[in-house]
Amino acid sequence: MPKHRLAFSKAETAKYISHLDLMRTFQRAFLRAELPIRHTEGFNPHAFVSIPLPLSVGYSSACEVLECELLGKPDLETVPERMTAVLPEGITVTRCYDAVRPVKQLCYVNYIVTLEYPSGAPFGVDTATRDLLARERLEVIKRSKKARSGQVAVDLIPLIARATVEERRDCIILDLVVRAQNPGLNPELVVSAIREHCPGAVPDSVCFHRRAVLDERLEIWE
Repeated sequence: MPKHRLAFSKAETAKYISHLDLMRTFQRAFLRAELPIRHTEGFNPHAFVSIPLPLSVGYSSACEVLECELLGKPDLETVPERMTAVLPEGITVTRCYDAVRPVKQLCYVNYIVTLEYPSGAPFGVDTATRDLLARERLEVIKRSKKARSGQVAVDLIPLIARATVEERRDCIILDLVVRAQNPGLNPELVVSAIREHCPGAVPDSVCFHRRAVLDERLEIWE
């Protein structure tokens, strides 16, 4: 297991940086910050960095985690400022700490999903959405490379640990706690279910924000 972890946020235009580009960005940032880290071995060694839960393009987040191994005897308290200074605008490193808990204990993710209605939220949309997420079974079709047909049906309900719905004047806020891995649930599938089963609740646009990563007890994982 890597020795160190960086906690960072990703917002503004930085949320459009893809996962692979983000990895390269951090590799270069360690060099610019003059923080030596462990490299892979072999013909073409490169800086070892890993992000346990890659974030979809367009999502913002307050709880991203990057794994690495800083060499020597680094002052972990100075790492956030040094890294943030050389990273693109919108990426802020908030903490550097010793890695203790394994990634397999990262069980759930808390997402805030905002369904936007510029002309005003339709009447009853909050109730319809709440009833939908309270069903005993809620299947959606998603793409699958393993299935011969290229598609597979997924029941969302067992993958949702908690769901609350809040109505505002021009939006509906979904506070979702969903499975993170093995299998994980992409919150876009929840929006797909709303589009399919609640035609009157179809939003004009949707914003996704990852607020926290949690363990099996729904406590903060780090």
